[in-house]
Amino acid sequence: MAPVAEALGAQLLGPDQLTDADLSLVWENEVVGGLRRPDLHNALDVLITAAETDLGVSRRDMDRTQKQAAVTLLNEWGAFTLRRSVEDVADALGVSRFTVYNYLERADAT
Repeated sequence: MAPVAEALGAQLLGPDQLTDADLSLVWENEVVGGLRRPDLHNALDVLITAAETDLGVSRRDMDRTQKQAAVTLLNEWGAFTLRRSVEDVADALGVSRFTVYNYLERADAT
């Protein structure tokens, strides 16, 4: 489960660590652990890191096509529903907000 938790940006918990807000993992009708959702304050960073992993290249080494692919992935994952996400993604990728909006428009057209 650790790779799944890491990919989601969640924290893997033992059964004794769970709170009502956590997601229980049940095996044969017994709670064997759980997942704690990521803090939304760093959710965008987690998603950007996941996009880097998915594309196999760090954001500073991405070419234009890879940046477009990263924006497409982030859009599919709901990253742009977060406040200031376009600005933060633009900063992370080293492009302008206008460029991110162009990449989003291009992704919607395909």
